[in-house]
Amino acid sequence: MTTAKTPKPRKIKDKDFELIRAINSGQPEKFQDLVKKYEQKLYNFSVRMCRDPAEAEDMVQDTFLNVFRYLKNFRYETKFKNWLYRVAASTCIKSRRKSKFAPNRELSLEEFIPKNETETPRQIPDWALMPLEKLLNEELASTINQAVSSLPDKYRLVIVLRDMEGFSTAETAQILNISPANVKVRLHRARLFLRDELKGYFDHGEG
Repeated sequence: MTTAKTPKPRKIKDKDFELIRAINSGQPEKFQDLVKKYEQKLYNFSVRMCRDPAEAEDMVQDTFLNVFRYLKNFRYETKFKNWLYRVAASTCIKSRRKSKFAPNRELSLEEFIPKNETETPRQIPDWALMPLEKLLNEELASTINQAVSSLPDKYRLVIVLRDMEGFSTAETAQILNISPANVKVRLHRARLFLRDELKGYFDHGEG
């Protein structure tokens, strides 16, 4: 009788692992290499979440301080970038609770869904499919950023991670420590809201 073999855990390939092992083995000066690699990406993420450049800079600094503090606990079971954004998201949530930009209360899902909007939006929103040169238009970029900024934090985190940072549903769920189903629900509502907010811009552009 043959017994079923327990599948071996899938090995994660990540170029950052060697660098992390070096840092954790007594070469803390190499941490600066991680900072140089990810600081601009984290700043862009932070600006989208905070809306204020100075606050975004503080959030990036706090994120790297937390990463340095907890790097020895990294278990090499996920990509470092995913773990980094999990730290950044946690730092962001804590920072936003103290921020002057934080809403007085979070909207419920029912309040958040645009009225008279029952159809399902495309899997990828229209603006995300546009040619890069059109997205570089300052007016459009400003309109998109303003619409994203008006989202409640938990919806903004999901749409920034999925549609702007390019993480998968599974990765976003891992970063935010929520279920993939919850990611899909929040993303669906966030896209409905953004489509409603951007509708006036595109209608105006076509007129």
